[in-house]
Amino acid sequence: MQNVRLRPIALPVEHGGWSFLFSPILLGLWIAPSLAGFWLSLAALGVFLLRQPLKLALSDRRRGKRYPRTQWAERFVALYGGATLIAFVAACLSAQQAFWQPFLVAAPLAVVQLYYDARQQSRTLLAEICGASAMATLTAMLALLGGKTLSVALLLCFLLVLQAASALHYVTTRLTLARGQAAQRWPVYVVHLACLLIAVLFWLAQLSNWLPIALFGLLTLRSFIGLLERSLATRTPIVGMQELAFSLITVVLLRFAEVGL
Repeated sequence: MQNVRLRPIALPVEHGGWSFLFSPILLGLWIAPSLAGFWLSLAALGVFLLRQPLKLALSDRRRGKRYPRTQWAERFVALYGGATLIAFVAACLSAQQAFWQPFLVAAPLAVVQLYYDARQQSRTLLAEICGASAMATLTAMLALLGGKTLSVALLLCFLLVLQAASALHYVTTRLTLARGQAAQRWPVYVVHLACLLIAVLFWLAQLSNWLPIALFGLLTLRSFIGLLERSLATRTPIVGMQELAFSLITVVLLRFAEVGL
């Protein structure tokens, strides 16, 4: 049998995806810790790991080919799928209240991402936003499992979706410009200003305190500075570390945002 590199099969190649997974897990478990939430987080990790080998297996099947990697991809699909199922069953058995409602939002978003994955178009902005938004609903599920109300859970999830979508739009535009390709900056600014306006409306409606305003104000400032010509020379790994830092800041500020109806 030919030598096969297992890491690109077993682990996601998009390093930024890890922050979109762990941000909702950290936020949800910090706000409302629970045993069921721990098991659900492990199930979410399994789904996240499952995506890469499943994408490869589906791609090979779509071509009608079996490469040396195909069998390994199928093995990892079975391994991750089995572990995910066990963790999810454990979460259901230990849950003290229903947490299925956010699945109604997550499922169609995950299907859209899977559709693009099967066609090797997973790097498109729509696919990435759908994937990150689907993972953000994990915060709502964890909050429900920890005893929070549905309204609080969904509001937290909504704010996290806004952060993820705006971050993806910003990073995609920044990396495109850094490669010397044409891209419009103004849509990024509009998206960030819209998120900031929503945070202000949340505060005016007494749905949260001022911390979401501070968060999206900071992210808006980051978008203006990051898309300056002199900022585009920053190496991609450093940009990734910067976005990881902003993800952690998001978790901390939303943790104390006092979101609720």
